[in-house]
Amino acid sequence: MADADTPIGMENAAPIEAETAPARPNRRLGRLALMLAVPLALLGGGTWYWMSQQGKVSTDNAYVKQDKVSISAQVGGDIAQVLVKEGDEVKAGQLLFRIDPEPYRLSIAQADAAIASAQANVVALSSSADLSGAASSAAREDIGYAEADFARKDALFRRGFLTKADHDAALHSVNQAREELRMAQAKQAAARAKLASGSAVPGVNPQVAQAQAARAVAQLNLRRTEVRAPIAGRIAEADRLQPGQQIVQGLPIVTLVGDGTSYIEANFKETDLADMRIGQKAEIRFDAYPGVKLAGHVASIGAGTGSEFAVLPAQNATGNWVKVTQRVPVRIAIDGKSPRTLIAGLSTKVTVFTDDKGK
Repeated sequence: MADADTPIGMENAAPIEAETAPARPNRRLGRLALMLAVPLALLGGGTWYWMSQQGKVSTDNAYVKQDKVSISAQVGGDIAQVLVKEGDEVKAGQLLFRIDPEPYRLSIAQADAAIASAQANVVALSSSADLSGAASSAAREDIGYAEADFARKDALFRRGFLTKADHDAALHSVNQAREELRMAQAKQAAARAKLASGSAVPGVNPQVAQAQAARAVAQLNLRRTEVRAPIAGRIAEADRLQPGQQIVQGLPIVTLVGDGTSYIEANFKETDLADMRIGQKAEIRFDAYPGVKLAGHVASIGAGTGSEFAVLPAQNATGNWVKVTQRVPVRIAIDGKSPRTLIAGLSTKVTVFTDDKGK
């Protein structure tokens, strides 16, 4: 029965307080341990992370690069045949497409005609009267007759049996015969010159050599109607490679991505380059292939920052200048073959081990 002095409803208060009193110190200790554990865990995690980052630098501003060749035709014309399509793997020297060869075959026929004409001209010059020397022989005979006639008339003139007019006419005949000889000799020299060959093409008439060179050019242009792959790789940007498409000489029409030429271009902060050296090991991970990890090494460090090679380089000579950490392109060579196909432009994360203790 409850005590008369004990308030109603408080009969069990003392026993309850007695039971909970020992639990309060334990709760305080648990809270204190929890309050200390969180900062200690953060401090320990930060220390571990800082230690783990020593001796290496990383960046996710890195991308797969591959050598690309823009293929264009060296002659113009319409595409007559296409032998590849987008994404095809081709070998070096493989035929990609063919330009209509008919105009260039006609050029060869014209060159053949020019050669035949030049050869016929050489034959005609060889049998020319100017080259035979007949005119020179006739001129010498005329000179002999004129000189003999002048000698007789000069003797008569000195004895007074000939007029001065006849004497001067005989002298004129001698001079005229001598001039005709010089003209005949000049024509003969000109005919020989037309048949002569220069030091550049000895033994071949210049006209024939010119026609033969024109034919060689026509044959070269005919061969160039067949456009072949300069390197092994994969076809890209082949949307304009269609039969009937007009090709403009020198204008790229298809791109060939080189096979086995993949490398990584990693843009590191300038503050990460202090301990970086060419040849240091690197680790490459790909966003597209989470399970793929490749080994590599530093192949080269850029000669300038990205902004230096930009189309519009930054100009900081103004009052609003703000210092920005620059990035330097670093080329990472891939060691070994990737188990997955590497596509140009894939995002990667690169870690360079600057303490030369890479995995």
